Amino acid sequence: MPQVILITGASSGLGKAMAEHLASQGHTVYGTSRKPDGMKYPYKVIKMDVTDEKSVATAVNEVIAAEGKIDVLINNAGMGIGGALENFSEVETRKQLDTNFFGMATVIRTVLPYMREKKSGKIINVSSIGGLMGLPFQGHYSAAKYAVEGYSEALSMEVKPFNIRVVIINPGDFKTGFTSARIFTEIDSKGSVYDKNYQNAIAMMAKDEQGGSDPMVLARTIGKIVKKNKPKFHYIIGRFDQRLIAHLKPFLPHSLMSWILMDHYKVS
Repeated sequence: MPQVILITGASSGLGKAMAEHLASQGHTVYGTSRKPDGMKYPYKVIKMDVTDEKSVATAVNEVIAAEGKIDVLINNAGMGIGGALENFSEVETRKQLDTNFFGMATVIRTVLPYMREKKSGKIINVSSIGGLMGLPFQGHYSAAKYAVEGYSEALSMEVKPFNIRVVIINPGDFKTGFTSARIFTEIDSKGSVYDKNYQNAIAMMAKDEQGGSDPMVLARTIGKIVKKNKPKFHYIIGRFDQRLIAHLKPFLPHSLMSWILMDHYKVS
């Protein structure tokens, strides 16, 4: 059955792949972008900056005015800032959290009244494997994604009486433009006491991402979730080795898990 779907951050990467796939399945898809480029897409592109409450309200109202409802909300908008935690400025810290966590919360808060009125809906929050384990030199990214996890768990219980389902997606590395779009702390960009380990970790991040899975793998999974009446709460998607370590992490001692990650990212 065709549904009205709103996807944040849909102008590129995973969001674009999801939007294209869902539109091909016959759904009415609205994808958001901070700066729509005017190009033609197989889905509707509307302007939204998730860090601006007025921008979010305007975009949501546009969808409601046209369709009368939002059946599925996919919170995908995000960005990454690399660097040592000690070297993050207050501005850089807030920029990471504002986009990847607070922006998501703003969009959900704006959409929920319409879902409650219809007594149905799905909210799919795109977290990360980095939301299941802290990653060196991506500390604030992991912190934001950990916040998504806790928020989503609480939300799932609060909205269940209104027949609204909450789902968390934990992607591993996918080959997208996320690598080239990543920015870095001002201090680390100039070199610091963390430089050797920072450079090693950033190089491995880029290698993992560019050797990552095809975004359509995730898009097809999202398509199946949208169709399910009772989807699972958690979906870990990506390469086998990354899915395996995410599943094993709760059972491994912290010292072993840290050694595995430090060895992988060449942090010594």
